[in-house]
Amino acid sequence: MMKLFSWNVNGLRACMNKGFADFLAAADPDVICLQETKMQREQATFDFPGYHEFWNSAEKKGYSGTAIFTKAEPIIVTYGLGLEEHDKEGRVITAEYLDFYLVTVYTPNSQRGLARLDYRMAWEDVFRAYLQRLDAVKPVVVCGDLNVAAEEIDLKNPKTNRMNAGFTDEERAKFRELKAAGFVDTFRALHPDEVKYSWWSYMFKAREKNAGWRIDYFVVSQRLAQRVQAAEIHNDVFGSDHCPVSIVIE
Repeated sequence: MMKLFSWNVNGLRACMNKGFADFLAAADPDVICLQETKMQREQATFDFPGYHEFWNSAEKKGYSGTAIFTKAEPIIVTYGLGLEEHDKEGRVITAEYLDFYLVTVYTPNSQRGLARLDYRMAWEDVFRAYLQRLDAVKPVVVCGDLNVAAEEIDLKNPKTNRMNAGFTDEERAKFRELKAAGFVDTFRALHPDEVKYSWWSYMFKAREKNAGWRIDYFVVSQRLAQRVQAAEIHNDVFGSDHCPVSIVIE
């Protein structure tokens, strides 16, 4: 069994002050993938014994960024998508293991007024093609903040949020394209009707009211889906405006 976690920590240094190390010790994952680390590794003194660390930081300080902490050393680790226009923000890390690729991603937000929707659409196509190339070699596990609520069940107020960033018809269509390309949303596959969220705005006491969105995912190649024994959203864990999500693979 392999236990994998993913968490958009919304600034790892801030999250460290809100109990990240205690969470990591208690959860004891084999691998944890982080998004929105908002730091360069040398900016902090903390260490995580027992884990190999791989960081992909944005060129812009205090912005975006991803990391993978893994007990088992991967065969090889690569950073980005291999395209300069998509690789300045530290959004992708790929770790190759014996029988699968693990990709952590922090998908670009379409932003207020959908200012970045066109960029997001281009990113989606490039990212999906990248996953398909990996999938042709061995199965893929993708995790992270995909910045989309796939279905109406995945956010508290679908009617009023339609065409807002994260719930546009275009973004949801790209998620359907990803599934059509041979990938499975693990949480929804195992919990078809469960209403559970992974992100809440810091405004309007959204988390208190559980007015959230499910935008953090583990998505796997179809041929890996039957090996996923559990897929959970840990909404009792605080420290960020997102909560961790996890899967167990046999």
